[in-house]
Amino acid sequence: MTMTQSGSAAGPAAADRTGEAGGAEGMDGVIARMRALQEELPPHDGVAAFNRVYLSVTLSVRHSLVDGLLPRPRSAAALAAVFAGRYPAAVDLAAAGGPVPACWRPLFRARHHTGLHPAQFALAGVNAHIGYDLAMAVVETARAHGCEPSALQGAFDRIGDVLVELEERIREDLAPGPGPLDIADPLTHLIAGWNMERARDSAWSAARLLWSMRRLPELAEEFTRRLDSGVGLVGRFLLTPLERRPVARTG
Repeated sequence: MTMTQSGSAAGPAAADRTGEAGGAEGMDGVIARMRALQEELPPHDGVAAFNRVYLSVTLSVRHSLVDGLLPRPRSAAALAAVFAGRYPAAVDLAAAGGPVPACWRPLFRARHHTGLHPAQFALAGVNAHIGYDLAMAVVETARAHGCEPSALQGAFDRIGDVLVELEERIREDLAPGPGPLDIADPLTHLIAGWNMERARDSAWSAARLLWSMRRLPELAEEFTRRLDSGVGLVGRFLLTPLERRPVARTG
């Protein structure tokens, strides 16, 4: 076969490799933005706490694309890029004073609170990103590629497996002290109350429901708004101050 018949001569395997490489390149801008944020943000900024753990996991997703570990590489690459890009977009909206999604507001508003632990900031970011952004990314990708969300489920599951690292890194890197969290520590109970598997399952259900409403725009808009605000409410609870502040003495 001639080189002009690249589609036939290269075959599906080569096409898949092209999709994987393109997907990795599509995530490079998002990764660069997160690296820049890590340099720009003060170390005690709550957004920096989330950015630090999420950057490492995003790099793992990119490696999965390059190594061909995600099914349907073209759609998987698109899903990964759309999903990852929603976080820095929210950061930029907040910096510009724009309308930030309700799910992200608790983190941005409490980012300088001295009574919060870095693990709480990280969990609040994960909650917003998984609970709302992931569902919206599935719908956006399915619409752009003209496919059903079911066609993205394999990629969704594989990306979800990588995202489990987020929860593990929060527990390992942000735990208060060299050992495991004290069972009597309120932070232990707060972290244990949020579960990545449940959040991921809820995001998939929300994406399917939202997709089923695509011909009912008013209902879809209402569902999206309520999903956003519900995830934001969970974020507010995750950011409950756990450290006692000194009481000002009078007289």
